[in-house]
Amino acid sequence: MQVRAQRTQTAVEARKVAVLGAGGGIGQPLSLLLKMNSRIDDLALYDIGNIAGVAADLGHCNTPNAVTGYQGPENLAACLEGTEVVVIPAGVPRKPGMTRDDLFSINAGIVKGLVEACGKHCPKALITIISNPVNSTVPIAAETLKSMGVYDPKRVLGVTTLDIVRANTFVAEAKGLDVHDVDVPVVGGHAGITILPLLSQTTPTVEFTKEEIEKLTVRIQNAGTEVVEAKAGAGSATLSMAYAAARFTESCLRGLDGEEVYECAYVESAVTDLPYFSSKVKLGPAGAEEIFPIGKVTEYEAECLEKLKPELMGSIEKGIAFAKEN
Repeated sequence: MQVRAQRTQTAVEARKVAVLGAGGGIGQPLSLLLKMNSRIDDLALYDIGNIAGVAADLGHCNTPNAVTGYQGPENLAACLEGTEVVVIPAGVPRKPGMTRDDLFSINAGIVKGLVEACGKHCPKALITIISNPVNSTVPIAAETLKSMGVYDPKRVLGVTTLDIVRANTFVAEAKGLDVHDVDVPVVGGHAGITILPLLSQTTPTVEFTKEEIEKLTVRIQNAGTEVVEAKAGAGSATLSMAYAAARFTESCLRGLDGEEVYECAYVESAVTDLPYFSSKVKLGPAGAEEIFPIGKVTEYEAECLEKLKPELMGSIEKGIAFAKEN
């Protein structure tokens, strides 16, 4: 008698996703990628500028999901109504010579205002934050929602996926591997030395020399600057960020559909003595349902972890202070 293994299929529910800042350098390619996602049946695009043109352009793509543009604060409520995943790339991009912290004074207020609207109009939605500096904007979002009485730490996630995408790409190139087989956990934060790739935990198992580890770590940490300088003032990492954000959004949607999905994300965390930290999480119907410990690290990685903590804590405190004062 033959026994055939049966696959358990998870029902896919079509959902509404909102992109806040959809007309920008990240927002437009991200919206295009999301328009191609069959898990989305309603794609809501918001911006303060002319978003109608972006929505019209995407509306001509022959995928079955609907696209609607919402322009200006007076239309933000309608954009968010019924939304299950909010993606926020809104804000100004980095320019040559700027750090992510230089963006703080502008982007902090933008994120706070958008998150307030989310707390009012879609308080149960997953809020995924791209706007830099993520190390500060996620605490701003959390404090804002706390003040409104609607904060759920499982549903506020900083998107650090680009760091993982870069680490996977650079390791695959360096070691001649198929990039689809490579997974490098990246923990900490999402700026400079707060980005810590755990190369010792790379899948598949790879041997690195001391020099390779140091070179790869620095390149992953400074990859954003690499793009900013290559674009020579014409922008920052928009296309790769859109790709990474689309991947993370897809993972969130799969989690909402009941699949067990694992990604690194910057969330409220007890993994270290820092209140916010990026590490691997399990995404599910409730958001980041489980946060995993860092695991075994090398002496070099342990040293990097201790070095990043003061800088990351400073960014966290800056975000919390801003939210409480504004």
